[in-house]
Amino acid sequence: MAYLVTKYAVSALIVVAVSELAKRWSLAGAVLASIPTVTVLAMVWLWVETHDAERLVRFSNDVVWLVLPSLTLFAVFPLLMHSGLGFWSSLTLGLTATALVYGIGVGLMLAAGR
Repeated sequence: MAYLVTKYAVSALIVVAVSELAKRWSLAGAVLASIPTVTVLAMVWLWVETHDAERLVRFSNDVVWLVLPSLTLFAVFPLLMHSGLGFWSSLTLGLTATALVYGIGVGLMLAAGR
């Protein structure tokens, strides 16, 4: 149970650190957010829990292909905000576009036998 609480605490701490840093200096917050912290944490937790190298390799390879669809949000959201759409609408439409592109990406990965 202590391990699970530690996982939650470390993960939450990183999210809070990004948000607080971004309030003070957006570039520094962006650098911290752009580092694949969630992926690194997931890899650490997966390794600690399984010691399965092959599973980590598959996970890492799958992440590589799914990073591309995730960029959709960062392209669509600012365009919508700059066009005058409000934050919540821009975020919702950006996330919707991202989900659609993720669906295409996952579909292609499954079709390729991943």
